[in-house]
Parts: sequence; structure tokens; C-alpha cells
Amino acid sequence: MSLFFPRLGRRPALLGAAAGFVVVGLLLWWLLPLGEEPPSGTVTFSTGTRAGVYQQYGKLLQHEFHEDMPGLDVRLLTSAGSQENVRRVATGQADFTIAAADAVETYDLSDDNPGATRLRGVARLYDDYVQLVVPRDSPVKSVADLRGRRVSTGPPGSGVRLIADRVLKAAGLDPEKDVSSRSYGIDTGPEQLREHGIDAFFWSGGLPTQGLQKLASTFAFRFVPIDTALVAKLHAQGGATRYYRATNMPESAYPGLQNGTAVPTIAVSNLLMTRTDVDPRLTEWVTRTVIDSRDRIGATVHSAQLVDLRTAIYTDPLPLQEGARRYYRSMKP
Repeated sequence: MSLFFPRLGRRPALLGAAAGFVVVGLLLWWLLPLGEEPPSGTVTFSTGTRAGVYQQYGKLLQHEFHEDMPGLDVRLLTSAGSQENVRRVATGQADFTIAAADAVETYDLSDDNPGATRLRGVARLYDDYVQLVVPRDSPVKSVADLRGRRVSTGPPGSGVRLIADRVLKAAGLDPEKDVSSRSYGIDTGPEQLREHGIDAFFWSGGLPTQGLQKLASTFAFRFVPIDTALVAKLHAQGGATRYYRATNMPESAYPGLQNGTAVPTIAVSNLLMTRTDVDPRLTEWVTRTVIDSRDRIGATVHSAQLVDLRTAIYTDPLPLQEGARRYYRSMKP
């Protein structure tokens, strides 16, 4: 059997080829959303303590960066938290990090801190909530009740240390004299509480925090409220305390612990940050990946669900890095 193919003229064939090029071009645009080869090389991302949200979020971002930029080697560094993270980026020990806005402001206000003027914002991410944890049968009902007790205020260099000291002062307590301070993080503080090595510990992190979820499976504890009157006294300290806002930790954060009750506390926003000298093209790609991966990461790290294109640009006290600004401009309708 022979098959008959009609003769095609030269013009239709050229049109077909042109259409094919258009399809290929659209496919490449979809695969390479910035219209160019992805950045490559090596960057360092400072995260946080074990069992904390910063580290968990950083590990998932590392995977997303590899998917979008296969030639980019993203190296993660653990850290004590926000204060250490800010210093690392400012001094060039890390290229990107997450830090609370109050820690950024505190670093920036100090004249002797190197690299402060080079710090730039990439995206506002989600809020940290201050969580003051005590055993369920503890007599401590307020921050003032911590007087004379063993209290972990977080490791030196952490964001929680910064906040805890300020909260204690707002309650009329001297962190160095009126409590017996300990320096445990979220990776060690829960175990110390369970073993009665401390009476309370402060934690500042996204909701829920893995370390507290794990503790809840073996130990009964509760949260001490930080009421609006105390927040007003906190704001009276001035400076970076303006980044603290009175809020409630929702009852859904730790449903097995809170028994349907919200807990008054304070929150502070977290910023993804970098420096002026980091390649703007790289920062543009990083910004896109952070925004686009929200739902995938949010399925594991619930705090990431709050990352939003409409609010990500508000990185006060830091101006946006040029690469981040390019990305947000490109997303305008």
C-alpha cells in the first residue's frame, strides 16, 4: 500500500518552523523564568539552632534553590539565632540569612558594628512569637513571677536573648540579678525543663515550633501570657522595641496544649536579608524562589504559609537589595 502526502509549499513549511520556534521559546521562558541561565557558584546561608524554625526553613529553601539553580551550591551554617545571623552577613561570613527585625535594628544602631551600612532586605517572611514556657503545675502566672527562678533566656547572639532581656526589664526584673539566667536554646531548653534543670525558658520563633511539639509528647507544660500592659512598658524602652507588637498566639498553634485558648504575647517580623555587594542577579533569583516555594515549604513549615508577595517588600529597617527590587518590579501588573 502506498501513502499519499500532499505537496506542501515553502511558505507553510516556514510558518510551521516559526511556530515551532515560538513553542520552544515559550517552553524555555517557563523553565527559565528570568529569561537567562540560572546563577551558579557557592553561597552561604546562616540558619539557626537545631529544632528551630530558621534551620528547618533553611534546609527546605536549600532544596528549592537547587531545583531552580542547579549550579548553585548553597551551604548552610547553624547559628545561635538572629543576632549572630545579622553579624555574619554584615561581616561577609554568610551571604543570606533570616533575622528578626529588632535584631537588625539593634545591630544597625551600634556605631562599632562592622558592615551595618551594607545590609539589605530581600523579603519579609513571617512573624516570630515570644513563647514563655513553664511546667503545667508551675506557680508562675506572669513574667514578674520569674523573680528568683532559673530561667533560660536563650544563647548569647540569639534573637530570643535580645527579646527575653527586654521583656524581663519591662516586668521590673534585672536579667542578671533577679533571675538565675541560663543560655539554652530550643534544642536543649525543652529537655532541661523536662528534667527540672530550669523553671522556665523563653523562645521566640514561628508557629508551631518543632522543638515544642516534640516536648509536648512527653511533658505537660503551658505558656505564660505577656499582656498588653507589659508590651506598653516594653515599648517605653524605645529603640528596636518598636518592632514588637501585641498579639495573641492562636489556639491552633499547639492545640493539645492550649485547650482552645489564645495566649497574649508579642510578635516580631522576620526578614530574609543579604548585602549590597551580593550579585543582584543572584538575589533576584533567590527572591523569586522564596516567593514561589511558599506553598511547598508551607506544607512542612507552617510559618512559611504567611510569606506573601504583597507584604514581602516591607523589609524595614532595611532597604531592599537591588536584585529583590528588580523582582518585585517585574511582578507589578
